[in-house]
This record gives sequence, structure tokens and C-alpha cells, in this order.
Amino acid sequence: MFKSKAALAAAFLPLALVGCSSDGQLTATGITVTRSACPAVAIPAATGDITLFNPENSRDASAIDVVAHITNVRSTCDETGENIITTVNFEIRGQRRDAAGAREVVLPYFAAVVQGGTAVLTKSISRVGLRFEDGQTRASTTGTATGQVARAAVTLPDEVRRQITRERKPGDADAAVDPLADPTVRDAVRKASFEVLVGFQLTDAQLSYNATR
Repeated sequence: MFKSKAALAAAFLPLALVGCSSDGQLTATGITVTRSACPAVAIPAATGDITLFNPENSRDASAIDVVAHITNVRSTCDETGENIITTVNFEIRGQRRDAAGAREVVLPYFAAVVQGGTAVLTKSISRVGLRFEDGQTRASTTGTATGQVARAAVTLPDEVRRQITRERKPGDADAAVDPLADPTVRDAVRKASFEVLVGFQLTDAQLSYNATR
């Protein structure tokens, strides 16, 4: 359920820990990439949309009652304390089949903090109301979620940090060796990488529908 494009992006973040140059700058020892302590934020695959049917057990196109999707995901990160707090804001846009009468549809969504791309550390479920006015087929609302990670958990051990940031000169025996080729370094970086994921809290049937449509 938590497989996401962010997992791919997060895998590239730890390639360097150099904070004194601009990202993408070509130096004598390689390309500079700054690793942030703030978690990556994303919507896991197949959880950014929800479809409600009427009747509920039908999957015919003619039975689609309401569809909604999460968009405009934005985040802010507070790194000032012992815990790094990420606040995620997003928009939910929906459309219904029948425009007759005012109606509110309550949709559940989750926020999860994931470590190393696979380990779910915390998960919370919230609900938001999507209100359609009489005669309207479209509606939108906003949602928010937070994730918290201990600063100590995202801090790499000094030895690992030195291995990654150590200057390598042409002619050195390991000049062309990626530091992440070392299993110890790779594992430490993975454990120190976090994501905050948001998406609709789907039933098994809804998740299957999204994955196969």
C-alpha cells in the first residue's frame, strides 16, 4: 500500500551530505547534492483517488456516484526542535453524478511516517467533508496532516558521514567507488531516510479498483 514514487526520490537524496555548495554544482570531486533532514512528502501509488459506487457493490461505470482526488500537495518543515515536524496541506476535488440537492460526502484519509521506504512508524486517519451545493456536480475542500520524526533518527553516524563526504581525488584507489556500495553505509542512510505519505484510506475493494482500472 505504501509503495510510492517518493521512495525512488528518497533513494537519491543521500548521495551526498555536502551543505556548503549549491545543489547540482559540479565540483572537482563530483556533483553536490544536499541531504535534508526533512522527510520527503508524497501520495502512495493508488491512494490518491477514491471512487464511490451506488449500489456500493457494483463496479459498472453507470454506478459511479462520486469520484475525488488529492492534488496540490504542499508541505512545510520545522527543524528547530528535537523533533522534525512536517505539516502537509492538500486539496481534495470531487465530482458527483447527480446534481440534485445539497449533499456532503465524508472521505477518510491517512497520514503515515515511513522509515527506509518500507517501515511504517506511525499512521493516523482523519476525515474531511466534501460538500456539494444543490445543482452543483463539483466541489472542493482542503485537508491537512502532520508527521513527526526525531532529529536523532535522521542524523547519520559520524563515521558514515565522513565516508560519504570525504574528498576523493583522481588517482585514489576508491575515487570512482560510490560510498553507498558499502552495505554499512547504505543501511545507515536507508535508516536515516523518512517519508510522510498522505492518501485516501481505502477499503480493499477500493484499492483493488484503483490498481486495476
